[in-house]
Amino acid sequence: MVNVNTDNLENALSSSEPKKQSEQPKMSKETEIGFHQGALNTLVAERNELFKMIQNVEAIMQMHIKRLEELGVKIPKKE
Repeated sequence: MVNVNTDNLENALSSSEPKKQSEQPKMSKETEIGFHQGALNTLVAERNELFKMIQNVEAIMQMHIKRLEELGVKIPKKE
């Protein structure tokens, strides 16, 4: 199981024994900025694809609901 440390981004995904600062590889500021920007770009693309998937699932569900109602099945609406 992965432990998530929400207080410290550098140690967010760590094993049960956190590494000492001296054991962690050092990155230049520019490299670290690029790393985080790349991660955000990837996550934004993943979020957009997830949103498209949710839209597709919702459309298919609505088609099934509509057909069930045409067949006389009452579908309770959640508020």
